Amino acid sequence: MKCNVVAVGTELLLGQIVDTNSSYIGEQLAATGIASHLQLKVGDNLERVVAAITLALQDADAVIICGGLGPTHDDLTRDALAQIMNVPLEHNEEVAEVIRELFAKRNRVMAANNMRQAQVPAGATVIPQTRGTAPGLICPVGNKVMYAVPGVPHEMYDMLARAVLPDLLQRSGEAAVIASRVLRTWGDSESGLNEKLDPIIEELEELQNPTLAFLASGWEGIKVRLTAKAPTQQEAHALLATWEQRVRDIVGTNVFGVDTDTMESVVLDLIAQRGWSFAVAESVTGGLVGGRITAVPGVSKTFRGGIISYASDVKYELLDVDLGPVVSEKAAIQMAIGAQEVLNADVALALTGVAGPDEQDGQPVGTLCIGVAFPDGSTASTTAMLPGQRDQMRQMSVITALSFLRGLLLNRPL
Repeated sequence: MKCNVVAVGTELLLGQIVDTNSSYIGEQLAATGIASHLQLKVGDNLERVVAAITLALQDADAVIICGGLGPTHDDLTRDALAQIMNVPLEHNEEVAEVIRELFAKRNRVMAANNMRQAQVPAGATVIPQTRGTAPGLICPVGNKVMYAVPGVPHEMYDMLARAVLPDLLQRSGEAAVIASRVLRTWGDSESGLNEKLDPIIEELEELQNPTLAFLASGWEGIKVRLTAKAPTQQEAHALLATWEQRVRDIVGTNVFGVDTDTMESVVLDLIAQRGWSFAVAESVTGGLVGGRITAVPGVSKTFRGGIISYASDVKYELLDVDLGPVVSEKAAIQMAIGAQEVLNADVALALTGVAGPDEQDGQPVGTLCIGVAFPDGSTASTTAMLPGQRDQMRQMSVITALSFLRGLLLNRPL
């Protein structure tokens, strides 16, 4: 069974709304064991919507169309489906009554154009709406099928799980699961990582299951995605576990996490395992480290706070940094010790550097100095030279500094 995806809406093409629906649908299809080879975006034009759906159906058994089911004149998915099926649109009184009741419950006046949503292609099956006004549709066309779901994400999620995926599985007669595991890495370039993993890539190209792909993610590192297909979830995960270990054996500690892990969540977990509290002092990143850290759920148990010591005199007066150059490993260590003391933390991380556009303290743009202070009084520091324009350098400073701290923590026994 193969099911492609079409997202309808001119706003998607203009970049006014990011199409997260297609990626979600693709993820859910894969988890259900249904292949999807094509995803299209098309604007609100009847001729082009018909062409996009027709193209998506050419090499697939089914297509899911997301969006274009609203009440306005440019919501054309129903018209396109009827045209492809070569049938008229018919008024569905059951759908109309649901829409009327919904407006009545909300004490709102219903505009007449809402009845457009009660227009259904002849022969289509309605997917009842439980969260909005636009019903979904299951539309047979020959030996294939088209599913129409709303573009509002929470409405789409509900219909996909409740009606579309079960119907697809019933039609497919297959019992297969596709599962993925994403290994998150930092420290290798994409080409360097590819070269390291060449032996595994060659093996997998012959086996075809699982597959391996690289996902370059900027200052989030490089992701290595393994995707396996098997009759059951348990077998798929067993296959993934085998090849994950093969990758880890080669890449080593540059694999810092799996799936939804982030460098900050991993570092916080390592600190929490030791029962320590944590603080940061930031200059070049201006609070980016603290922002990333506080986005991790449960961080309040570990994180004491941060000091944005952007101006040099703040470093001198608040963090007791020696007068003189502030872009140095010495200054970074003193910032970390200062944050440790001011915020009463066990371990502290500090960052100072030059994001540009001009040099500072004789140091070139891209210089990052990192300092760490531990509860036993020991310290560590390093200097990195980072590429990119100002924002890229600052963002890369965050994960570079956290990665440095992670490496130090891994080398310290619990």
